[in-house]
Amino acid sequence: QVQLVESGGGSVQAGESLRLSCAVSGKTYKTYCMGWFRQAPGKEREGVATIDEYGTTTYADSVKGRFTISQDNAKNTLYLQMNGLKPEDTAMYYCAADPHRSGGYCSPLSTGMESWGRGTLVTASS
Repeated sequence: QVQLVESGGGSVQAGESLRLSCAVSGKTYKTYCMGWFRQAPGKEREGVATIDEYGTTTYADSVKGRFTISQDNAKNTLYLQMNGLKPEDTAMYYCAADPHRSGGYCSPLSTGMESWGRGTLVTASS
């Protein structure tokens, strides 16, 4: 399985921005569905954004227009730019990867991804 290490979390005021990074290593397949997921205290894990092998991005309705997922294949790094953070965005954010998902199966609904990082905590205060 691929190894994923997240960074960039922190505590900010509502309205501010953060950029999360996910360092990816150990790839054994040519293409992967990559994504960001989050879990708030006492809630189920939910999808935030995904990007497939063609660069097609998909977002949860709650973050559309505020968050942007991207990847730098040369640096083997996945990013999540988060603007206009809200208190309800407070959660542990996880990077995930799956070589067996593509097209419509690579989406924020894909909570059963194959590989997961340990997470980075994001706190947005009002």
